[in-house]
Amino acid sequence: MKLVMAVIRPERLQCVKDALRDIGINGMTITHVTGRGEQMGLTFTTRVGEFVVDEIEKVKVESVVEDQDVERTVDTIRRFAETGSPGDGRIFIIPVERSIRIRSGDD
Repeated sequence: MKLVMAVIRPERLQCVKDALRDIGINGMTITHVTGRGEQMGLTFTTRVGEFVVDEIEKVKVESVVEDQDVERTVDTIRRFAETGSPGDGRIFIIPVERSIRIRSGDD
């Protein structure tokens, strides 16, 4: 199993959720986060001068999937999260050693 973690634009969340559901990926954790990457924030110019917002709001979507579903999951996220502009986000794939259901203790 792998944890597919994607940090995406908030406005793309619903499209990504719907697309993942359509390919059979239903379980996910969604967290609202802030941060920055290569984009290094946004610079705004007003009448009183410039200011930089260096922590951009993003959404982190995490889903544990079977190994054979990783590429399909990544491709779906990329296709539906992409806007073509800097700041579209990143996808991380992390090995999951084990998953235990709290209610029953089953693997």
